[in-house]
Amino acid sequence: MAGGLTAAILAVGSELLTAHKTDTNSLYISEVLNDLGIAVAFKTIVGDRRDELAAQVAHALARHEVLILCGGLGPTDDDLTREVVAAHLGLPLDEDPAIVEAMEQRFAARGWKMPAINRRQAQVPRGAVVLGNPHGTAPGLWLERGAHAIALLPGPPREMKAMMGGDVRRLLAGRAGSVRLRRRLLRIAGKGESMVDELVAPVYSQWLKQSPPIETTILAGLGQVELHLVTQSADAASADAALHRAVSEIEGVLGPDLISTDGTVLEAVVGELLRQRGWWVAFAESCTGGLATSRMTDVAGSSDYVERSIVAYSNRAKTELLGVSPALLAEHGAVSEPVALAMAAGIRQRAGVNIGIGITGIAGPGGGTEQKPVGTVCVAIDGGEATTVRTFRFPGSRDMVKQMSANWAIDMLRRYLLKG
Repeated sequence: MAGGLTAAILAVGSELLTAHKTDTNSLYISEVLNDLGIAVAFKTIVGDRRDELAAQVAHALARHEVLILCGGLGPTDDDLTREVVAAHLGLPLDEDPAIVEAMEQRFAARGWKMPAINRRQAQVPRGAVVLGNPHGTAPGLWLERGAHAIALLPGPPREMKAMMGGDVRRLLAGRAGSVRLRRRLLRIAGKGESMVDELVAPVYSQWLKQSPPIETTILAGLGQVELHLVTQSADAASADAALHRAVSEIEGVLGPDLISTDGTVLEAVVGELLRQRGWWVAFAESCTGGLATSRMTDVAGSSDYVERSIVAYSNRAKTELLGVSPALLAEHGAVSEPVALAMAAGIRQRAGVNIGIGITGIAGPGGGTEQKPVGTVCVAIDGGEATTVRTFRFPGSRDMVKQMSANWAIDMLRRYLLKG
């Protein structure tokens, strides 16, 4: 994005390339950079291989002004970050006696003698600023080379966050200037990624031509789509006004499919709609096993509007707990719109609430038929005077079917509430 600094993040460590370890440091680093108005252009994971790491360092510094490396500052032979960065910049490594002394004292305080291998952590590229590490033995490093700023941070999150949120943030603030990032996150339901893009592309394609320009990213999820709007400007009021106009244009295009314009999650939006009306809701779930209720109660304060939930998995449970007629089950089958409506009515009447929701379906992988294949789900809402019911055909695994079913049930409730 034109107008400000851009950054690259390299998470270093072969363990991050396995199925057992996830890079979470980049999220915090991105948050700090964005708050300073520095756009993250790319982030990647690099194993403990000298050639790969050297190639990524060269690529990042050829394209971006800020480079943050996280990990690879330990004492063992596979901790290569210091050496690779120093070699790329043509800087010798010097042992810092102060670092050696601090490490020896840290080990001594625990009654241990420092292993000789730890002296590798005292190797500092000539001219680098040493960043103190109150939570570990590996110091961080800060290097400046012309227009470039480079930070080398330890991998443990507790150590990394102290440096990134402290010294590195302060040092970068002097380079970032007055340009800041402004973001809006829009959440959308009821349409797939391609459908949303088809609708909003004619709108957002014009935003790059305006001042300040707005970049748009569309992300697909299970049952929802995210639309990210980002602009970068030294004039906060101008940036906020541009984003406000952009959001208004999107609202006009998407209408009720737009869940929120400030990043608020679906279940929180629905909860607020219920709270505003003073209404209570109860769930009768079969194939979702309580997942929709769990989503709703993930929101703090949900005890203001969620009254109860019954997981009626078997036909016997549907009859005994919800009053679903055995004749109705025999005639239409457990996975049917009449049964979903009966479940919703049953839970509403037994709970004495304003709205009852019934969910019944075939999550798979077995149990499907030609008429009702795996992924067939019926969702019903009973508000006493008005009801609504839909049948869905969800693709994917058992977990995907359950997740999509819960999401659509909550979104159907949102649309029901919007209609009053």
